[in-house]
Amino acid sequence: METSDILKRVRQIEIKTRGLSNNIFAGQYHSAFKGKGMSFSEVREYQYGDDVRDIDWNVTARYHKPYVKVFEEERELTVMLLIDVSNSLDFGTVKQMKKDMVTEIAATLAFSAIQNNDKIGVIFFSDRIEKFIPPKKGRKHILYIIRELLDFKPESKRTDIKMAVEYLTNVIKKRCVTFMLSDFIDDNDYRNALTIANRKHDIVAIQVYDRRLAELPDVGLMKVRDAETGHEQWIDTSSAKLRNAHHAWWKERQIRLAETFTKSNVDSVSVRTDQDYVKSLLNLFAKRS
Repeated sequence: METSDILKRVRQIEIKTRGLSNNIFAGQYHSAFKGKGMSFSEVREYQYGDDVRDIDWNVTARYHKPYVKVFEEERELTVMLLIDVSNSLDFGTVKQMKKDMVTEIAATLAFSAIQNNDKIGVIFFSDRIEKFIPPKKGRKHILYIIRELLDFKPESKRTDIKMAVEYLTNVIKKRCVTFMLSDFIDDNDYRNALTIANRKHDIVAIQVYDRRLAELPDVGLMKVRDAETGHEQWIDTSSAKLRNAHHAWWKERQIRLAETFTKSNVDSVSVRTDQDYVKSLLNLFAKRS
């Protein structure tokens, strides 16, 4: 992509996703992802109904009437985007590529984060850590992230979720909210790594998938290629038996994935590339609020 094309796409994504985070997600994001605790704000005179445990005895003694400490929620969070950049994301048949939707969702979450004065960082992964962008604040930082999302060229084609999650656990020392964006096409077992990471951090899984992965169309002979291994083969989609077997495979895969998230205590949502991700994210936020 030419530099001018990238800048134009960055601007388009900023306009769309910033609007979403300002108008739709502002309150929901705030209530779904709480700060790390309560911090002392001020003292004021005791009012009927205040908790006696909050009385500041030093100030009370000085002024000869009761004063209480007022606390407020510490809002500032660190947010990490753990983004799958393997080749299987370069796939889309109906409305847009999986990779394009991941970019939009990531940008929307990033703008929602800075609106709440949160820091945001990114880990791009395949079957290796492709790039780590440390957490920072500000619009300039987010535009850099979006530019990387649009133009990043991974060194590897494959996926290793276990390795990516372990890296997150090791490299981010303080508790953070992590959004994992992937199609989760990885047959290796990563449940244990996810469970450990979610004890330290607050992990949210966002699966982006294409309709054609769930259902094969009846279009006769079709050449299919595995984006990660390069393996190609012809299949006969006019066979109802083949289409049913493929759909059963997909359902079984989704059941296993849901079990992994449930047993790891990770909140998750699945978004199809030809559907509106806004509704899915709002449902996810509402579930957490």
